[in-house]
Amino acid sequence: MMEVAIFDTYVKIRAGGYMHFDIIVSADTNYERVLTFGNDYLKSKSLDMQSVSSRDCRFCHLQEVIPVWEKNILQQGYHIYEMEGCTR
Repeated sequence: MMEVAIFDTYVKIRAGGYMHFDIIVSADTNYERVLTFGNDYLKSKSLDMQSVSSRDCRFCHLQEVIPVWEKNILQQGYHIYEMEGCTR
């Protein structure tokens, strides 16, 4: 079973408010890649001018992967778990 790292991420949006989401990656993924994945996610939300920095994204914990996360991690390297302010 794959072990994953969960990174708790809050990004302040220029239009106001915050986006809160987890970046879920294989436990051996380096931190710079995690930030790149966060920026890819923001681009997918048409927030190209925003960025995820080390002050926005912090390691939270390790856990066993669940199937939907594993599928996305194997396909694109990461899974995003949206929590607050992500429906834009």
